[in-house]
Amino acid sequence: MKSLSSIPSAPNSLPILGHLVPLLRDPLAFLRSLPACGKLVRVRMGPLAMVVICDPELTQQALVDDRSFDKGGPLYDRIREVLGESLGTCPHSAHRRLRRLAQPAFHPARLPGYAQTMSTCLDEATRSWQPGQVLDVPTEMIKITSEVTAATLFSDALPPAELDQIFQDVQTVVDGWYHRMFLIPPLDRLPSPGNRSYQRARTHLHDTCNRIIVKRQADRTDHGDLLSALIAARDPETSGRGMTDAEIGDAIVNFYIGGAETTASVLAWALHLLAQNPEIEKRLHTEVDTVLGTAPATHADLPRLELAGRIITETLRLRAPGWFLTRKVTTDTHLGGHLLPAGTSIAYSPYLIHHRPDLYDQAEAFDPDRWHPQRPQPPRHAFLPFAAGSRKCIGDTFAMTQATIALATITARWHLEHMPGHQEVRPALGTVMRPRELHMTASPRTTT
Repeated sequence: MKSLSSIPSAPNSLPILGHLVPLLRDPLAFLRSLPACGKLVRVRMGPLAMVVICDPELTQQALVDDRSFDKGGPLYDRIREVLGESLGTCPHSAHRRLRRLAQPAFHPARLPGYAQTMSTCLDEATRSWQPGQVLDVPTEMIKITSEVTAATLFSDALPPAELDQIFQDVQTVVDGWYHRMFLIPPLDRLPSPGNRSYQRARTHLHDTCNRIIVKRQADRTDHGDLLSALIAARDPETSGRGMTDAEIGDAIVNFYIGGAETTASVLAWALHLLAQNPEIEKRLHTEVDTVLGTAPATHADLPRLELAGRIITETLRLRAPGWFLTRKVTTDTHLGGHLLPAGTSIAYSPYLIHHRPDLYDQAEAFDPDRWHPQRPQPPRHAFLPFAAGSRKCIGDTFAMTQATIALATITARWHLEHMPGHQEVRPALGTVMRPRELHMTASPRTTT
């Protein structure tokens, strides 16, 4: 059995800095280069060392064995500052109980109700656009998904000012996670403008959610939303005990960020990719015209929105929102013929796996039809935008439903074109991979 030191190191490491320069300058190109080094590659970010998994089978092994490869590492250490020990961040020891308690909120029977809320919000949002309006697409998408997610979580509408504040707070903390991952103590505690705004947003976000919970605790009515399901949940394996208020608060923030940030990124990228591929866009217009006409998409329409669903899936492949994630080895563990000591930080990248040319034919091409059931499917374990194993995202179906309904509704009513000279769009990398500077002109396709 080989040791940790026998794992090859990524080239061009600098003294003190390690691989920080390529990671900060062009992290996607750096990730694409790693499989040539081996199935496991050592990377150093300043004083932080980690092992990056470059192989789909080994990635699957690590994700399935969540006891040995637990949630942790530099990224999750920062995310826990805001999400606490929530479902997406808690250690293995707490996960099973929280998963059982949260599962009823995502029961398939609740999805049509959530989808109706999504359709209503999208109907209003897309009717507010004006012909010829230049949209800041990432910002417009996050506003839409924030409203949809808040309505799905809380049902009773929040005042616009409070909803806008949640939106701003979420943007601040999500942007802060990635940058703070590279800060070592005590730099993360200095009273810098960035640190102060991050701490203010974190405190305000939890204060807002706590006020909502206190108000709802006094009203035991099932509003058909996620919050009602979380409050009502009881775990038969722990004497019928439910979530504490703190756990509900962490869960709300977790689901809000997951539902709003990641879905907005996928939608913005999908609209960009469609504008770059007019033949696929034309086919989508034919589909939504046939299925929807001028109506917003609903849950009942999803089975017939096949191309829209494949476009979302292909966008998740090319531009997975969670592009770089970390874990922590909890006990001396074997992986890929190497012994990883307890405490080793590892990382995996859906982006890296999704862009391997040996796993995907024409891996850099936008090809929604690669997901057509009559086409040969990509290799097993080669698609992991929602992770895998027992820690697979609990809201994967919710997210796919929201993204497909949104894409179909938007493209049924509007044709979005790049601004002249701005067809190429670079990723703005943080915790979530968003498009940078994506402005598009909206033209009505039908009477809206």
